[in-house]
Amino acid sequence: MEILFLGTGTSTGVPSLCCDCEVCLSNDPRNKRLRSSILVRQNAHTILVDTSTDLRQQCLRYGIRTIDTVLYTHHHADHVHGIDELRSFNFFNKAALPVYGNAQTLGHLGKNFSYIFGEAEQIGGGIPQLIPNILEDKTYHFGDIPVIPLDIQHGKLIINGFRFKDCAYITDCSGIPDRTQKKLKGLKILILNALGFKPHLTHFNLSQALKAVAALKPERTILTHINHHFDFEKVSRDLPEGVELAFDGMKVIL
Repeated sequence: MEILFLGTGTSTGVPSLCCDCEVCLSNDPRNKRLRSSILVRQNAHTILVDTSTDLRQQCLRYGIRTIDTVLYTHHHADHVHGIDELRSFNFFNKAALPVYGNAQTLGHLGKNFSYIFGEAEQIGGGIPQLIPNILEDKTYHFGDIPVIPLDIQHGKLIINGFRFKDCAYITDCSGIPDRTQKKLKGLKILILNALGFKPHLTHFNLSQALKAVAALKPERTILTHINHHFDFEKVSRDLPEGVELAFDGMKVIL
């Protein structure tokens, strides 16, 4: 199974608009971060997690021509606003796409993208063909990939992370409920958000992420959903053994 990081940045992306900080002006390509999303592939099945604002650019950059399943962590703009790009996959692969999210996520998608999920006022070639499915508390199998949805605290919201075999992807996390921690035992790879250095109401900062890592004890941790206060080289120098920063285009084989 291969995991490709399509984007590793926070909601603004990095560089952030209108910012002249050291990281935003950096020439290090690892400091250029599109909005967070991953692609999970095994054999002939491809799972996209979130349709980020940068989805078109990500697909062109990494030559993505097939998507079989879309999983949504939650409904916030940076994780869903690339949804219209899915119509290209409908057209060229001649199939509707199943999309999965919790009831809250699908409810917001139905409201905010009523031209897709509601009754279309106009029939034409510009409407993505998507089949919504509410995530249940069970193990799914998409192709040969077992997927377990995970309840994650994101401020006042309960959103989804996902466990793919012995790898978990958790982003926009401010807390991990006890019931979810039990599902995160024996991880080879934990992909976890670490927004920046300062405390935040809805995301782990670096120290909180490292505290979660110490409790969960994965073999390897990759930090993502990073803001413009993290210089890749400088922050990487001080991370504990077994913990590293993600970068756009990073591939992990499991």
